[in-house]
Amino acid sequence: MKIAFLILVLLFFIITPVYGQLLSDATGLVKRLDVQTGGNIFEVKTVSNFDITNFDFDDNEKRLTLHTVSGLENNLSEIIIPLNLLGGNLTFYLNEEEIFPKVNSNEKISFITLNFTGLGNNKLEIIGTTYLDGLTEENKLESTESNSNEGGGCLIATATYGSELAPEIQQLRELRDNSLLQTQSGTLFMSSFNDFYYSFSPIVADYERENPVFKETVRVLITPMIFSLSILNYVDMNSESGVIGYGISLILLNIGIYFIAPVIIIAQFHKLKFY
Repeated sequence: MKIAFLILVLLFFIITPVYGQLLSDATGLVKRLDVQTGGNIFEVKTVSNFDITNFDFDDNEKRLTLHTVSGLENNLSEIIIPLNLLGGNLTFYLNEEEIFPKVNSNEKISFITLNFTGLGNNKLEIIGTTYLDGLTEENKLESTESNSNEGGGCLIATATYGSELAPEIQQLRELRDNSLLQTQSGTLFMSSFNDFYYSFSPIVADYERENPVFKETVRVLITPMIFSLSILNYVDMNSESGVIGYGISLILLNIGIYFIAPVIIIAQFHKLKFY
């Protein structure tokens, strides 16, 4: 497991992971909501293009309510909820009407992708069928915020390509949800480095929208990487060995693209120059 973790550490520095200050219409507002209930503190994470002004949790109803405000017609959000807080079959209501967002779950979290239309104030209710599931008396006072560290929004890539719905963003999201989060090594990778990624990605994404030249530079730099990642959508990444093996291959491929190829080109240029 340590070897797998180290390999994924290296992979992180070659590829950008796919999750406040309002950045732009197309990027996101990152929120971390501390839900205190049953002697526990749970962290619910959201990344949205609208603001969450308030929230409340009803333990009797097993219901989390988010109060939002948006200046956009098309609203996008990703919500990560620890299963120890709410689990089972989740039901969603937007302004008292039932909606059906996409939900992916593993043994730790529910990852919700939400898309709805409407300006102004909205109320989103998330109701589970289990509450404090899996917690014992011995660990009831422990914080479970680490359960919500998987997943997130691709702030840099979204700022580069202009929309959460861009094909490149969908590709990164599917790779994360359908492959990385389905394995222990992949989950460990996402959990360990999301906080690192979000320590700088909002600044980079914000600067992209302010500086078109910088934005195009980032696009040129990350396009080969995203193209190489597309290969992973056609291979079996549902096992620990698959994640490690293809991860190493991807590292080598990107080293060749970003380091070896430029050195060869520069060397050939100097050689021709002296002739």
